Amino acid sequence: MLVLSNARLFLENLIKYGILVDPIQVVSLFLKDPYSWPALCLVLVSNVFILAALYIEKRLSMGFFSERVGFWLHFFNLSMILCFPVALVLMVRSMTPVGGVFALTVYTILFLKLYSYKDVNKWCREIRHARARTLARSQSFPMAHKANGDAVQAHVTYPGNLKHRDLYYFVFAPTLCYELSFPRSPRIRKRFLLRRLFEMLFFIQLLVGLIQQWMVPTIQNSMKPFKDMDYSRIIERLLKLAVPNHLIWLIFFYWFFHSSMNFVAELMQFGDREFYRDWWNSETVTYFWQNWNIPVHKWCIRHFYKPILKRGTSKWAAQTAVFLASAFFHEYLVSVPLKMFRPWAFMGMMSQIPLAWFVGRFLRGNYGNAAVWISLIIGQPVAVLMYVHDYYILNYEETPVAGMA
Repeated sequence: MLVLSNARLFLENLIKYGILVDPIQVVSLFLKDPYSWPALCLVLVSNVFILAALYIEKRLSMGFFSERVGFWLHFFNLSMILCFPVALVLMVRSMTPVGGVFALTVYTILFLKLYSYKDVNKWCREIRHARARTLARSQSFPMAHKANGDAVQAHVTYPGNLKHRDLYYFVFAPTLCYELSFPRSPRIRKRFLLRRLFEMLFFIQLLVGLIQQWMVPTIQNSMKPFKDMDYSRIIERLLKLAVPNHLIWLIFFYWFFHSSMNFVAELMQFGDREFYRDWWNSETVTYFWQNWNIPVHKWCIRHFYKPILKRGTSKWAAQTAVFLASAFFHEYLVSVPLKMFRPWAFMGMMSQIPLAWFVGRFLRGNYGNAAVWISLIIGQPVAVLMYVHDYYILNYEETPVAGMA
């Protein structure tokens, strides 16, 4: 019945709007000016911050800087990673929203990676000062037998890891947590690599087609009900948008966390392939956030949650702090590229705290699982409509009036 009902909706869409899929239009979203690629240039400039982090760590290992000086140098470097792209995205007129999201996502990932790089090398110095010469592998990366054979691990000691090759391997590796010795797969499986590449190409085309054919017309037709504050029509539009939005989100999850990350891992012979767990079986909101994005979860536990607990903070306060940090980055990746500051993504993430408490306390089993799925299916299109409505009002609604004046 799900297949038949959604097939009817898709057929109705084709009859009403015709074929709207246009790959050339997608390229124009990235390249507003064909002779100026601000997003790509911004990504290339990120090498400055990578080399700065390596330079600071090398000087710290030699004792040229004190730990206090090193802390403030890293603080400045990491702060610039977050602030520098914001300034350029807001100032450069040719920067498109899609290009801005791409550039800021790269810088956010780089921020998390270099923060982990800083912490691990600091732990190495502390161990070295305690007359220990090696760093055991963190429990955040449990050793596991992989489908392509046993993961192998080379032995690296500090400060022998402070090399360009080591840091850039970490920058491109599908992980956010730095280690001196990453588990490595013994070989590159060509068939596995080609399957993941085919999936990447197929699903990205499918995503673009669904967005252009299904999402865009629904969002465009939602502007008038929002403008007139017709609540019944708003709810109808929201429910209509929930189906394609959730389907696109599921396809994107598979494309990124399974196809793309496994492709990169196979190409780099990266042995740890635990990118997600069975989040679809979540009976609590907390279980979902712990299992749908394992690289981010491991980083939060290792570099944010546990350090806060060691300072004597309660578990509830530490969990709230993690949600606050996540809410900040969600808002950072949406509001800045759109060049408008609205709190919808931030509020959506913070609403997970009372929702997690309610589901964990009052719902169990399938009821909890249903609550998690409903929050995913309904929550995302609400945020999408709010941002699109505000962006439309800010950029297009006032244009005809200004022209008449």
